[in-house]
Amino acid sequence: MGREILELYSDYLLYSTKQTTATGLSKLLDEEISHDKITRFLSSEIFDEKTLWKKTKKLIRAFEDGNACLIFDDTVIEKPYMDENEIICWHFDTKEGKAVKGINLLSAIYSCEKLDQNVRLPISYRIIAKTEEYIDEKSGEKKRRSPITKNEMMQEMIKRHIQNQVKFKYILADSWYSSSENMRFIAKRKKVFIFELKDNRNIALGVKERNRGEFERLDQAAIPEGEPVRVWIKDLEFSVFLFKQVFKNKDGTKGERFLVSNDFTLSDDQFITLYKKRWGVEEYHKSLKQNASIGKSPAHTERTQGNHIFSAIYAYVKLEKLKHVTKTNHFSLKTKIYMASLKTALHEFQALWENSQNMVFA
Repeated sequence: MGREILELYSDYLLYSTKQTTATGLSKLLDEEISHDKITRFLSSEIFDEKTLWKKTKKLIRAFEDGNACLIFDDTVIEKPYMDENEIICWHFDTKEGKAVKGINLLSAIYSCEKLDQNVRLPISYRIIAKTEEYIDEKSGEKKRRSPITKNEMMQEMIKRHIQNQVKFKYILADSWYSSSENMRFIAKRKKVFIFELKDNRNIALGVKERNRGEFERLDQAAIPEGEPVRVWIKDLEFSVFLFKQVFKNKDGTKGERFLVSNDFTLSDDQFITLYKKRWGVEEYHKSLKQNASIGKSPAHTERTQGNHIFSAIYAYVKLEKLKHVTKTNHFSLKTKIYMASLKTALHEFQALWENSQNMVFA
């Protein structure tokens, strides 16, 4: 019964347009499954990244490729009006540039291209649980923190995928994950990282400068545009390849980013093409929120919210599989589902209206 409810509930998340509840699903099923049974399922089952691997393993094995990418990023699922607990709490949102109340989700996306198809599948995830309370020295306020950092979580996830013999070559992430420790960890495992580097990092442009400890801020160094160069990052024992990319913003202004890798064979085009794949995780987050109802559960407990999040990720996997079968993107699939429900509602209303014409009103 648990598997059946998971399938029904994850489907429900795809065609729901409002708050997703056990009662709502039960009514949709004409109460063939009671809302109590659905509630017990959501509050008692334990779903995690091991369960996700079981659900995605067959699909990933069908598409996996030795040049695939693992993309890491996190997002905050906003819950501004819910009571605070270990997972619904305050997290810094890099997109908003401020602390936001909600659930912080770290994901690893498996990205590859095979048979002219682009595959983006969640292969593991972590819900950030801030289980420790402490007093902030500056503000004197009571705050929460996780006993393990997102960087440590990322390393654990990489280890797991290597142990599972998942084929991949590149690991992509933004500047949040570009610590020297992560670079060291990835290089030791014979994988290639491509990270964005913050412009306040200290680098040396030559081995002599590095040996003399003559480092300078990245944004003040003479880095050529569009040409990868070898540099040394402070506190990192091996050299890296650095690429300065200049691009035009939507408002017409120019922007720049610094990309870094341990692969010295990368050309300027490869730097751009490979790192561009990282934006696939943004599309994943967008689809989770807009197509898979990840933020629409009113549940208050950690277990129930966690199982809802797993179900939303599993719903995304279903959309991704449908995308390859139908050659239709997630948002078009969602629109197709929504239009089908509207047509059903229209036919139901028309039938009710026609029946009402034969009624005699006093």
